[in-house]
Amino acid sequence: MNYKIDQYFQNVYQEAAENRKPQSVSKADLSSMLGDFQEKKSSRPPEILETKELSAYRRERYVFHYTDDRPGPVYVLTPDNGAKRHPAVLALHGHGYGSREIAGLTESGEEDEEGSGIHRHFAALLASRGFKVFAPEIIGFGDRRLDEDKRRSRPKSCYKMGAQLLSVGKTLAGLRVQEARLLLDDMAAFPDVNENGPGIMGFSGGGLIAAYTAALDERIQAAVLSGFVNTYQESLWPVEHCLDNYVPGLLSGAELPAYIGLTAPRPLFIESGSRDPLFPLEGARKAVEVLGDIYENQRAAGQLEWEPFDGAHEVRAGRCVSWLHEHLSFQ
Repeated sequence: MNYKIDQYFQNVYQEAAENRKPQSVSKADLSSMLGDFQEKKSSRPPEILETKELSAYRRERYVFHYTDDRPGPVYVLTPDNGAKRHPAVLALHGHGYGSREIAGLTESGEEDEEGSGIHRHFAALLASRGFKVFAPEIIGFGDRRLDEDKRRSRPKSCYKMGAQLLSVGKTLAGLRVQEARLLLDDMAAFPDVNENGPGIMGFSGGGLIAAYTAALDERIQAAVLSGFVNTYQESLWPVEHCLDNYVPGLLSGAELPAYIGLTAPRPLFIESGSRDPLFPLEGARKAVEVLGDIYENQRAAGQLEWEPFDGAHEVRAGRCVSWLHEHLSFQ
């Protein structure tokens, strides 16, 4: 007997779409759904842990203090090009072994000569191309997993963290966005960072954080979203994603592209792999069409760029690098 369970959940999606209010979503809507994270920012300055000079840039590992009880490591990559100031980029990794996976290192902290993972060590790549890059260890991964998950060698703590936050009306996505925004404060205090404002680049789950951070924080001057932009209908609804992707009430307000579109009219670049099983190309195409209308309505059609490429769920880091050069001032 067919109990029509699939049909029920298709109906849930359809009912949410039909019951949406006609007006556009707002930054306040998104912020409210992500949850209230109002802890006071720590006044403690970043502390340097290690430094290594490489051929094209200097790699430093810091401890940044988001709040007094929530420190976290951040790789700071500074180009060795003689410039007094550099355009800054906040680089956000996806699921994997943490910030080392984008900073040129293996999971054990050795130099990764192969660089063949899906993240393509894009933070290191950007640093080699003249950007000062800040690559935080996102909470729930690497050194910022829960102690039990470290002991059991579990790769992430997303489910437990997300479930606990949901039980008090907050979300893991919201916590990560809050940390990204607090990090922007510390980034601006570095004397060799351009004053014009930073860019942001995120892949996969890091793309989600980058998307919502750019949507909410006007300090972001340009955003690159790789392996993320899609729709609930094509990706987050039918595909089994990590719990950290889901924000209660979000789909009742609008489809995902409407929230990403809160970044408009600021520049937005999107990468999509043609064979990405998690964020399928057709869903990306539909999302980009919606975003195109949003940017067109704000007379900023030229500020949106999409690069579909022959690849799976992975960073391309092709055209987006020169695009960031175009949109972030070099001084």
